[in-house]
Amino acid sequence: MNNYELTVVLAGGVTPAKKKSVSEKIEKLVKEGKGKIAKVDEWGKIDLAYKIKKEPAGFFIHYNLETEGSVAKNMKDKLRLDNDIIRYLIVKKD
Repeated sequence: MNNYELTVVLAGGVTPAKKKSVSEKIEKLVKEGKGKIAKVDEWGKIDLAYKIKKEPAGFFIHYNLETEGSVAKNMKDKLRLDNDIIRYLIVKKD
């Protein structure tokens, strides 16, 4: 098992239902790969330096994950296709 950090940026005007939906999708992806989410931090709404998909602000959620590398790669592919997520970054921790 490897440790990863995942930061997801949702549109600034995201509803609580959308936040919950995205969180559930990420939890499902991690659990399917027999991993676990160690910690979740909601950083809140932050103004962006430049617009992303015409959004001036984003809602940031940060996850600490323990999972396999293949699951992390699969997760990248799934997150790329999700229309609710305007940006994401997954990084392997040492």
